[in-house]
Amino acid sequence: VTAAQGVLLCPITMGLLLQSLFLLLLLLGSCLHPAAAFPKGCYPSEEEGLKTFRCSNAQLTEVPRDIPNDTNKLYLDSNQIPFLPRDAFRDLPLLLELDLSHNAIARVESGAFQGLAEHLHSLDLSSNRLVSVSKDTFSNLKAKVNLSNNPWLCDCRLQELIRAVELAADSSGGIVCESSTQEEHVGKAFLQVIADTDLCNMYKKTTDIAMLVTMFGWFAMVISYLVYYVRQNQEDARRHLEYLKSLPSKQRRSEESSTISTVV
Repeated sequence: VTAAQGVLLCPITMGLLLQSLFLLLLLLGSCLHPAAAFPKGCYPSEEEGLKTFRCSNAQLTEVPRDIPNDTNKLYLDSNQIPFLPRDAFRDLPLLLELDLSHNAIARVESGAFQGLAEHLHSLDLSSNRLVSVSKDTFSNLKAKVNLSNNPWLCDCRLQELIRAVELAADSSGGIVCESSTQEEHVGKAFLQVIADTDLCNMYKKTTDIAMLVTMFGWFAMVISYLVYYVRQNQEDARRHLEYLKSLPSKQRRSEESSTISTVV
């Protein structure tokens, strides 16, 4: 190869090398990017033929983003997640199992599980800080739900919730009244409470009694005012008649007829 040919080949060779290096970097970037996007402590795997995403004990304070949308099993247990926002899992249409146990969840917004009704068959919310949740939160959800070991307020709202969901096997005994509208229910298993007492019917009766008491109070006030008004007028009329008696006879008769007309 002549010196002139070498000069011509050198730029071509360098160009090919640079192009190859660029393609290699792109390939490595595409392989590494998904792993780099996951929060620390989270990783994908495959278990029994199901695509699984584990974030157990990863010190999470919110539901992570960028979860692969073909995930079948999602483990977010043993973190510090305080609440579940609306549409928290809407990009996971193939989710079968969702484990949110052992967090700090105290609030679940309506629509948090929206989009999961089609496939989800297991939802674990045990060992959180749930006190009261609307039944609409689990609307159309067919999953078996674990609600045990939460500081529940036992009232009509919880009764409606329990009747709206299908509880996971052997989890019902763990739904215990931390507080209640009735003091005697505290510390008891909730299913035992509603087996003996209809809390919603009790609430309705309490509301009806309160309305009756309020209506009776207003009625008593009206009656009292009417009695006072009549007595006051009678007293004024009596004083006026006594005054008329002290007047001369002609003037008295004229005043009496005027007073009687006024009273009538």
